[in-house]
Amino acid sequence: MNDITTQELRERIEKGENLHIVDVREQWEFDEANLNGLLIPLGELPNRFSEIEAWKNEEIIIHCKSGGRSGRAKEFLKTQGFENVRNLLGGITEYLANQ
Repeated sequence: MNDITTQELRERIEKGENLHIVDVREQWEFDEANLNGLLIPLGELPNRFSEIEAWKNEEIIIHCKSGGRSGRAKEFLKTQGFENVRNLLGGITEYLANQ
């Protein structure tokens, strides 16, 4: 699945789409700014991916600060059978910069 741009995500949020967003940053980063996604820090993902098991066949948008951690999370989830995972290009940093 192709990654997602901040513009596409913003448009979909503004339309009120029901999105599965997973934030793989740390709690303190989430507390500073977030997209109302489910917080599962990257280091905890191997032990917590069962929390998103119900979304296995649905689109999941993964994000972090700039796209690196979420890219690793996407690759991990693909090894677990999640096929429709999209990484937010530029992360929340780019998302907030382009408001």
